[in-house]
Amino acid sequence: MKQKKSIKIYQNDSVKISIRKEWCKACGICIEFCPKDVLVPDDNGIPKPVNIDACIKCGLCELRCPDFAIAVEGVEGVEDKDE
Repeated sequence: MKQKKSIKIYQNDSVKISIRKEWCKACGICIEFCPKDVLVPDDNGIPKPVNIDACIKCGLCELRCPDFAIAVEGVEGVEDKDE
């Protein structure tokens, strides 16, 4: 029996955040470690980016996730701007 892949992808011009819902146990660690409050829990506790434009691609959510359920990537062809 094939398992349905449930990967939700959120993207803007500079960052892509992928969340594997079937791997996420809704522990909230990624949400707590995000320095820019990009992530909030949905009704089931699964992280959802609500302010993706604030993401600085630090990767703390990805590094701290015990289940490898979240990934943060820069979008190809876009360089970080110095502020």
